[in-house]
Amino acid sequence: MISHKMAITLKEKQVEKFVELIKEGKTLMVVSIKGVPSKQFQDIKKSIREYAEVRVAKKNILERALKEFGKDSILKVNDYVDSNCAFIISDKEGYELAALLNKKQTPVFAKAGQEAPEDIEVKDGPTDLVPGPAISELGAQGLQVAVENGKISIKKSKVVITKGKTISAELASLLQKLHIQPMMIGLTPVIIYDIESEKIYTDININSEELTEELKNAVGKALGFAQKIVYYCKDTIGYLLAKANNQGEALGKINSSKKVVESKEEVVEEKISDKDETSDNAELNKPEEKV
Repeated sequence: MISHKMAITLKEKQVEKFVELIKEGKTLMVVSIKGVPSKQFQDIKKSIREYAEVRVAKKNILERALKEFGKDSILKVNDYVDSNCAFIISDKEGYELAALLNKKQTPVFAKAGQEAPEDIEVKDGPTDLVPGPAISELGAQGLQVAVENGKISIKKSKVVITKGKTISAELASLLQKLHIQPMMIGLTPVIIYDIESEKIYTDININSEELTEELKNAVGKALGFAQKIVYYCKDTIGYLLAKANNQGEALGKINSSKKVVESKEEVVEEKISDKDETSDNAELNKPEEKV
């Protein structure tokens, strides 16, 4: 049995280690581990240990460590900590770390009483369900069904529950029968404390695929704008040179056409001039009439 003195020493060592890790890192992240099975938690912990340290500590250990760290800004982290939290210290930037954790999440079946994280839709098409009680279960959720080749087929896609609504036991059971896993299990970032800038970031929702698409759209718009205002850089110079070349060729054609017109006008003027000279010469060379 651990004595009181040994327990105090153990806590002191935990605090010292915590402070040491924070001083060596760039990011202190509080993550929610609510509902995460122990095995999955350990798997995630192992998968990120090369660039992050995951710690589960009692709140009093954390409070002491934050105080000993010596910066007032970090004390606000306490406001976001509860019994379902773990702590990650990393030398990676906070949002980069959040993106990595997002990739570690895995889909699972919903349970009764959980909130829908997003709108949950049942798609149209064939199912593995045979006719029977399942027809009533599907109908109770407003789904249109038919029997095709001895199996139930859903005729029209339908959102069966909207984001934020509580999932009932009946719906949870039905979603499992349809092999729909709407929930994600993993370490969910609660806050990021940037150790260098001493700033706290909340409302962290990183989706690398959506972010990539948003960046692509932003880059496309920025490139078009830069070309419009004739901003010179490595991404626009090719377009601007090609445009200048096309405009130069167009101007060249206009100048050529102008010269042809001027040349024709000069020829006409010369012909008129020659005609006038011929007429004048004819008048001079005309013999005088005898009286």
